[in-house]
Amino acid sequence: QVSLVESGGGLVQAGGSLRLSCAASGRTFSLYDRGWFRQAPGKEREFVARIRWSGGSTYYADSVKGRFTLSRDNATNTVYLPMNSLNPEDPAVYYCAARSRIPQYAYWGQGTQVTVSS
Repeated sequence: QVSLVESGGGLVQAGGSLRLSCAASGRTFSLYDRGWFRQAPGKEREFVARIRWSGGSTYYADSVKGRFTLSRDNATNTVYLPMNSLNPEDPAVYYCAARSRIPQYAYWGQGTQVTVSS
């Protein structure tokens, strides 16, 4: 079993920055991929970014490319998502997720709220 705990959400002005963190514990050796998703009110959950744990390859949704940059700390099994130039389309509950070598993300955090004021 793997547990994920997010932190770092909050309120920021448009154009500002936040950094989300996702710490993993438990059977982390089995993890292949760590991702971030978000869900705004009335909308479906959408992919934001992911990082392949071995090798560090990263992938981003078009809407966040150039503004969000994933990084990781292998020693603490933590993934960071610095978010810059936040705009009114970014507010949502952000969830971190993890998976082993299967297509679906099996592990999810509790979510952290990001709010952007204009």
